Amino acid sequence: MENVFMYIIGLGASVMMPIIFTVIGLCIGMKFGKALRSGLYVGVGFVGLGIVTSLLTTNFKDPLDLISSIYDLDLKVFDMGWPAAAAVAYNTAVGVLIIPICLGVNLLMLLTKTTRTVNIDLWNYWHFAFIGAVVYFVFDENLYWGYFASIVCYVITLVIADCTASKFQGYYKDLDGISVPQPFCQSFLPFVICIDWLLEKIPGFSKLDIDAEGLKKKFGVLGEPLVLGVIVGMLIGLVARLDVKKILVLGVTMGAVMELIPRITKLFIEGLMPISEKTKELVNRRFHGKQVFIGMSPALVIGHPTALVCTLLLIPVYLLIAVFLPGNQFLPLASLAGLFYLFPLMLPYTKGNVVRTFIVGLVALTAGLWFVTDMAADFTSAAATVYASTGELTAKVPEGFMAGSMDFSSSLYGYVIYAACKYAKFVGAGLLAVLALGLMAWNRWLIVREERATEDLMAKGKERE
Repeated sequence: MENVFMYIIGLGASVMMPIIFTVIGLCIGMKFGKALRSGLYVGVGFVGLGIVTSLLTTNFKDPLDLISSIYDLDLKVFDMGWPAAAAVAYNTAVGVLIIPICLGVNLLMLLTKTTRTVNIDLWNYWHFAFIGAVVYFVFDENLYWGYFASIVCYVITLVIADCTASKFQGYYKDLDGISVPQPFCQSFLPFVICIDWLLEKIPGFSKLDIDAEGLKKKFGVLGEPLVLGVIVGMLIGLVARLDVKKILVLGVTMGAVMELIPRITKLFIEGLMPISEKTKELVNRRFHGKQVFIGMSPALVIGHPTALVCTLLLIPVYLLIAVFLPGNQFLPLASLAGLFYLFPLMLPYTKGNVVRTFIVGLVALTAGLWFVTDMAADFTSAAATVYASTGELTAKVPEGFMAGSMDFSSSLYGYVIYAACKYAKFVGAGLLAVLALGLMAWNRWLIVREERATEDLMAKGKERE
């Protein structure tokens, strides 16, 4: 089983997504050619996204390392980036069977009507494996604790995916029937709700309703993500004290990333639209209007203009805060490409407002620096064990450093589960279990209530006929 699932993971989203979507399309009654084309569009989208992300990380790694050495930034938590964090997660005893276990939990929740989401975003299952792996090492390689942490995280994620689906689909057009069961992305929702409420209490703040289009109108060409990308890239080059040629290359590279990401994400939409429309048609016909959501990666919408603008604005500010924040030992370098994933579920709540989104993102990321720092010792134990057993260079931590990563180490979900298990042990585990079961019961109540309301409407319609 380990070999089978590791083989599937190794194929990557670009290979498996066309297969998965072709099978889904055939199962819901699409013609083979149309189902295959939908799957291939999604697969090509993942290939393109991987190339663009690699463009960013490859070109900016050395300048950011130079900044760290030039200014003698004495931060002891090494940023391993998400690929290394995923390698650690999947290469532990918890990660080996995380896919079948989570799929089993998903099926059970669908049968008990405690979720509507079918989570096919297999490559982001490493998030669940990661928190399980860290807790596993906290308790001296105890599998029960590891799987408990993973399952709690998975249950919470599925319920919140249901709860946010209507807002997500309402804000991003052409994505009917899609939800986002990715815990890193979801973990910023509590910050959005709380901070947005506080901002509403500030007199006159509601007038600062600036979206990406408004930014273009206000600042002209300087407000466009393409130009902002060039400016931010050049600024990083200047701070790293590079020569003029390299500064210009960094600027154009960052601008290219900002311009290419929206174009690539359109491929996801083109692939998903036929599947989404056919699923909606099938559900209405066979299940009498009962909703089923396809759980997908937030990569679908990271090209939104507000997400791009806020990412660009956050990069320099985030680095500056990391240097001066008391108690922080983590300097985000390899993880910066993951900033795009902060915003997919944030924007429907901030309504695309650049100012609000930026503030929420900044507060959440600042808190995340402390989360990464506190989790670093146990993440280092996990990484060291994986490196010793597999020899994976991605899991090697430089001598004198601890391991860290913004991706999911800075997640509120991940940290709360980790802290509850480590610091409160059985009491914390009990509270987490109550939370997970409570959310399942609450979600079932919502689903059953809505299904009854739909049945009543249909019955009244038949009486009128």
